[in-house]
Amino acid sequence: MDLEKRPAQQPVEPSARQTPERQTPEGCLTVAIRVPVRIVVLVLVVPVRMVWDALVVGGRFLMDAVLRPVGRALLWVGRAVFVWPWVALWRYVVVPVAKGLGWLGYRVLVVPVVWVYRYVLTPVGQAIAWAAAGVWAGVVWVATGVGAALVWLYRWTLAPLGRGIAWLARGIGAGIAAVAVALFTAVVWLVRYLLVVPAVWLYRYVLTPVGHAIAWVARGVVWLVRMIFTGLWLGIYWTLRVLLVLPALAVWRWVLTPVGRVLAVVGREIWDALGHAWRVAGRISLAVGRFLANLFRWIFVEPTRWVYRTVLTPAGHFVRDAVWKPVAAVASTVGRTTRQALATARESVRQARASVRWALFGQPGEPKPVARREPGAAETRTLGSSTTALTKD
Repeated sequence: MDLEKRPAQQPVEPSARQTPERQTPEGCLTVAIRVPVRIVVLVLVVPVRMVWDALVVGGRFLMDAVLRPVGRALLWVGRAVFVWPWVALWRYVVVPVAKGLGWLGYRVLVVPVVWVYRYVLTPVGQAIAWAAAGVWAGVVWVATGVGAALVWLYRWTLAPLGRGIAWLARGIGAGIAAVAVALFTAVVWLVRYLLVVPAVWLYRYVLTPVGHAIAWVARGVVWLVRMIFTGLWLGIYWTLRVLLVLPALAVWRWVLTPVGRVLAVVGREIWDALGHAWRVAGRISLAVGRFLANLFRWIFVEPTRWVYRTVLTPAGHFVRDAVWKPVAAVASTVGRTTRQALATARESVRQARASVRWALFGQPGEPKPVARREPGAAETRTLGSSTTALTKD
């Protein structure tokens, strides 16, 4: 009897269930083509895959062992030959020279120009502006007087004269306008009854019936030509359809389509066989590579390792303990003795040189002690004494 409560199982929806994919049935032709094609393709692809894997391994080894180090060396040489000299030239030659030229240009060109502008051109310009302002004020005063005179002349002389001329011109214009209106009305009446009315009658009762007759004849001709060309087109169409289209359609439907389907099946099987053979050849190539690697390991690597561990390591330890360490100790002792002898010889030479100097020039005087102006470390600061150098007694 179970004492613990089990979680309730949720019902699974039918859409969430994984339904196995239905495989389309294959015909006997597909199965008959697949096996021999895969066998032949496997036999052809295995050597190619093994050569390809060998080339890949060789290329990776060549890349890691030769090309990448050579590329890094060439990159370093290129930087050392082409980049670093230009960087050094820019940093230590061009930049300082440019800064010096900039400072020199500022001191030689900018500062004098600023001084000339500030202390020469500015006062001259202000003087010119003051003179121009005075001249402009005089011109404005003169122009104001002339303008007042012209206004008086216009108001009391030109305006009355212009008003009289305008009144006279309006009278003459009214007469001319009346004569022109009468002439225009007469010309319009003559044009209407001599040209427009006869032209409208001719268009309505002569040209319109003739145009309708010509249009009916043209429509009949067009219908006749259309029917002729339609008959010709139908004849050519059915002739081409019966002689070319129907045979081509029959050839496409009953010959090319089955042959294309067979070729498509063959091509698909060859492509699938190539993929399958490439994968199988990869497994075979991997197995052969592992076998060759293990063979190389057991033939060369393991014997070399055994010789290194069993023969060379004990021999090296024996040489280190029996030969190298005693020789190193003897060499260290000889070096230490030689250094002590050289130090003793240097000291003897120094003493002999000092004795000769004393015999020739006498013993040098002893240095006189100088009174210290700062308190010693043992002295303490009291009320009656000072520890500074300036107030010390």
